[in-house]
Amino acid sequence: MALYLVQHGKSLPKEIDPERGLSEEGIAEVRRIAQVAAGYGCKVAQIGHSGKKRARQTAEIFDSHLKPPKGIVEIGGIAPLDDVTAFSGKLSVEDHRMLVGHLPFMERLTSYLIVGSTEPPVFKFQNGGIVCLDRPPETRRWIIKWALMPNIG
Repeated sequence: MALYLVQHGKSLPKEIDPERGLSEEGIAEVRRIAQVAAGYGCKVAQIGHSGKKRARQTAEIFDSHLKPPKGIVEIGGIAPLDDVTAFSGKLSVEDHRMLVGHLPFMERLTSYLIVGSTEPPVFKFQNGGIVCLDRPPETRRWIIKWALMPNIG
């Protein structure tokens, strides 16, 4: 099973958009990452998002490039301050699923799955980037398989 964790793309300030939808820069970066992921043959069965506008828009961009057979769904439990330990117990091992959410949740979930603790962070997310976690059957332990980020610096 692969689990693709995505922090939503860069968003607009509340003064411009109270719902904090994606900025033009955020849209462009997410499109670029989604195109690269599709070019590498990234296979996603379904994309789940938090329901916030910026996460939904990010999920829609990935959907247009990766074309997951089970589409996009809004899911609970992945808001910025939600409990990663409770959510991790709900993860299915059969699907290649992408989750589009927020910090600090994504960094805390990654740490919890990799080392069994939400602190310290084991990976620094970037807006619009993907961290692919895998759980090989021979070890049954999560690993960071690869990451694709908008910036290398």
